[in-house]
Amino acid sequence: MLNRRTVLSGGAAVVAVALGLGSTSVEAKGLRFGFSQVTLQSPFYVQLRDGAAAAAAADGDELIFLDANGDVTKQNNDIQDLITQKVDVLIINPANADAVIPSLEAAEAAGIPVVTVDRSVKEKFAAHVGRDNKTMGRLVGEAVVAALTAAGKSGAKIIEIQGDAGGAVMMDRRDGFHAAIEGSGNTIVEGPYAEYVRANAVTAMQDLLQANSDVAVVYAHNDDMALGALQVLKEAGRDDVVVAGVDGLSEALEGMASGGNYVATSLNDPKYLGDVTIQVARALKAGEAVPKFVDAGTAAVTKANVGDFKRDGLFAEYRPEILGQ
Repeated sequence: MLNRRTVLSGGAAVVAVALGLGSTSVEAKGLRFGFSQVTLQSPFYVQLRDGAAAAAAADGDELIFLDANGDVTKQNNDIQDLITQKVDVLIINPANADAVIPSLEAAEAAGIPVVTVDRSVKEKFAAHVGRDNKTMGRLVGEAVVAALTAAGKSGAKIIEIQGDAGGAVMMDRRDGFHAAIEGSGNTIVEGPYAEYVRANAVTAMQDLLQANSDVAVVYAHNDDMALGALQVLKEAGRDDVVVAGVDGLSEALEGMASGGNYVATSLNDPKYLGDVTIQVARALKAGEAVPKFVDAGTAAVTKANVGDFKRDGLFAEYRPEILGQ
């Protein structure tokens, strides 16, 4: 097991050691990384960008960042632009895994290695940096079942507010959660896609609550949407409904610590993802061997252990010991 708790101040070297990389991967200067991001409409993705930008600047490299704003066509155009600019490494968080393949083929033809982050693709990439989103959904589902059991509730109705239609993260967080709920006697009502945006979840929850007055739990594919749902429930006086999400947003942890109705999340420190992604990109450019999947790990947070995690920033900090190769 290798420790990756230190980031930025000496963090580049720590990450390189954790990945089993040589020193040349952290000594490169003046590299140009192109980062095509699916959206900035979620605080998670803002923090992911900021973590990558800080890590690039820390070692004197440049990050060229382009926001696709959820538009696959724009993302493909952005990627082509980055290829034309002859970036050293292309970093992609894809809006749609299949739709970006032609652009990845173009990057391959140009000799530019591709690193995907958070959302993966099936082919044409050198390395993926992320977390196991099925595990994240499963951990939250198990915590929800435990909370219902502790409250003496059975046959509960669970409303699920989903991320983005067709997204790999959405499907994994859905499937992991469903696997945990299966056989528990509780029922899931699949709600609309709210694109990981709190305002969208507020609108969705207003309609869902009218149609499902017997709801006992709301599970959202990220904490931002779950907090939007919680806002609607509070305004409706529904303090009998508990809420769970994913990503470890500090606001969600504060809700748990204060004894409110937020019962579970799973950790997904985005700044750390951005930092590790830049270290992987440097390693690839230096010709180092890099694991195909760099898993940054996750953990469930509930009312029982919420005090164990630092939450000074927008997201709770989580930099665990992980395997190298």
